[in-house]
Amino acid sequence: MSEVVKDKKHEDVTIDRHYQMLDTDRATEIIQKAMDLAREEIPNGHVATYIPELSKVDPHQLGICLYPLKGDKICLGDYDVRFTMQSVSKVLMLIVALEICGLKNVFRKVGAEPSGEAFDSLVELDVNDSRPYNPLINSGALAVCGLLLPEVSFQDMLRYAREICSDPEITLNQTVFDSEMKTCSRNRSIAYLLESKGVITTDVEDTLRFYTKMCSLDITAESLANLGKKLANDGVCMLTGKRFMSSQTARIVKTLMLTCGMYDGSGTFAIKVGIPTKSGVGGGLLSVSDKRAGIGVFGPALDTQGNSIAGCKLLREISNVLRLNLFYDPEWNREDHDDTVLTHMMDNSVGI
Repeated sequence: MSEVVKDKKHEDVTIDRHYQMLDTDRATEIIQKAMDLAREEIPNGHVATYIPELSKVDPHQLGICLYPLKGDKICLGDYDVRFTMQSVSKVLMLIVALEICGLKNVFRKVGAEPSGEAFDSLVELDVNDSRPYNPLINSGALAVCGLLLPEVSFQDMLRYAREICSDPEITLNQTVFDSEMKTCSRNRSIAYLLESKGVITTDVEDTLRFYTKMCSLDITAESLANLGKKLANDGVCMLTGKRFMSSQTARIVKTLMLTCGMYDGSGTFAIKVGIPTKSGVGGGLLSVSDKRAGIGVFGPALDTQGNSIAGCKLLREISNVLRLNLFYDPEWNREDHDDTVLTHMMDNSVGI
């Protein structure tokens, strides 16, 4: 589909619109085949073991929920299995911080650049700027929590999570929370280092508990798809018309998800998949195909970067054929090219 518009010089300019999804039956068939391929990657991954409770999760689970702005919700596999949000909660915390504390205050505490380091790294804090590189790594999220703590309670955040995810059953997984608090020495070290640099000015232990509770929220792939759809629709719920965040906040969050959401595998993921995504070591993936769909994935077997190994494969398989890639162009499907070299180079850096 295309339309003709006039530019500033009044010349005819044709703009192609590529946001039409395939019909539900065809899309479901494509996703099911992609899931079958993705399951083959599961033996190459491992569940998170540094949090004892997460090590008990069945690694063979895989589910997806795709919720297009126009069309029916598609749910397959273990889409309704509850798992803890973990680092996907950083998106929620960033949204609320930008809305309540303001852009300037947030980015005084954290940067907006990829770190190139593991999600729980202390390296950038020791050898570079006092600020964490971005709000989607552990140090950055802890800094954001320090901003939030005087403004909102955990119960406030829980209510917001239930509403924006359209899931009233979201609760704190107390068992996982207790397990994390007993084994969070690295995050505690990061938090105290941030306090020493003046980034965190609230009580460190309170900040750490707030952060860990957010990571311990029980959600589903469907919950994440509901959140993703609102982000894809400029922060507005299509069913009710309620705005959950400003357009500016939605744009910032989606941009950071693309550049920083997959930790030190973010660049490779952007090249191969092209969908803004935030991962968590609980196996969750929140993906936003702007103006098209929200996507939630659950696959607890992780790659070496801490991202769902089957989930990444699944998104890679459907991103272009379902026109979900942010940079989608129909000409790609007409090209006869061999990307073997690119694939080999990328597969050495991230397991997607």
